[in-house]
Amino acid sequence: MTFVIFLHNIYPPLTLNIPNVSNLKFGSNSLTIQITDQIQIDHFSFIFFPSSSASLLLLQNTLTTMGFSSFLGRLLFASLFILSAWQMFNEFDDTGGPVAKELIPKLTVVRRNLSSKLGVAVPDINVRPVIASTIFLKGVGGILFVLGSTFGSYLLLFYLALSTPILYDFYNYRPNKPEFSLLLSDFIQSTALCGALLFFIEMKYLITRKQIRKKTPKAKTV
Repeated sequence: MTFVIFLHNIYPPLTLNIPNVSNLKFGSNSLTIQITDQIQIDHFSFIFFPSSSASLLLLQNTLTTMGFSSFLGRLLFASLFILSAWQMFNEFDDTGGPVAKELIPKLTVVRRNLSSKLGVAVPDINVRPVIASTIFLKGVGGILFVLGSTFGSYLLLFYLALSTPILYDFYNYRPNKPEFSLLLSDFIQSTALCGALLFFIEMKYLITRKQIRKKTPKAKTV
């Protein structure tokens, strides 16, 4: 297990006596410490050295706290999708619910734009299956994301990629219209959510790859 300590204005040089520590590596403004797997990490916080007028910050909390913080972060993030899906599910009826009144004009504009671009008459889009699919993607994707599943993040990302340019079509309004600013703001927020999901997917991939490397035994040279 490796930790990086950031040192600021260290002078004179510090001598650290830490048990169960090996492979001390000094950088220009940092110190990398590799700790054996058997050590129990209890708590790290700000440590001040008055004699050298320096502060040492160790960027690591307890493993339990980190696990809970990660779960809480995923829960807060996914609550945006889960609560919305729950509301849409409760209001879902033969017409699709109240959200259909907002979605039908948007889909109509999409159908007209596709017809003009393709030169082919695009049939009317049934809004009820669209809303049912939205409930599935937001609800199931949000729950799986809370559980730490990469597949859940892909479902949410797929929903955002399809719905964002349709629901927040600021490009269909002139900049001097009030709808332009409102829709553009919502569009940017949705793209920010896409960025957070992409970050989560990449971090999961990197962590999994590191775990595989650790489990793979190195071949001994004769």
